[in-house]
Amino acid sequence: MIFKKIIFIFALATCSIVNAVEPDEVLANPKLEERARQISKDLRCLVCQNESIDESDAALARDLRVLVRERLQAGDSNDEVLKFVVDRYGEFALLRPRIDGVNYLLWWFGPLFLLFSVLTAIFYVRKLGKISKTQNDLTAPLNDEERKKLKEIMGD
Repeated sequence: MIFKKIIFIFALATCSIVNAVEPDEVLANPKLEERARQISKDLRCLVCQNESIDESDAALARDLRVLVRERLQAGDSNDEVLKFVVDRYGEFALLRPRIDGVNYLLWWFGPLFLLFSVLTAIFYVRKLGKISKTQNDLTAPLNDEERKKLKEIMGD
């Protein structure tokens, strides 16, 4: 029993991240292949959505890997390849979306909304505290109008 556990732990420890890149996709030029792998790690599999195209076995991920390699062989830079994919599939294709333009609103909306909510809660609690102090202060003397109303109620 212990021997099986040791083998299982050893197998897990020696496993590395499995890349889905098939041998027929690998470029002959090692520098281009390294660039293709780097770009593939930055692109999201549009089917799996939480994996890069480098890790995904989906057919669309394979097509994207081939597309990346074709663009690199055509002489595109890494940025040009990423721009091509983003133009074709949108920002969603990036595993790490860029922080620019309209995305600033998306990146900052959460923290700003949290700050706004905390400030609103603080002001609301303070206002409630002030209201409750003035309404519940039974030791404060009555003013003239309150005395008049009290006499009417008591029938004096």
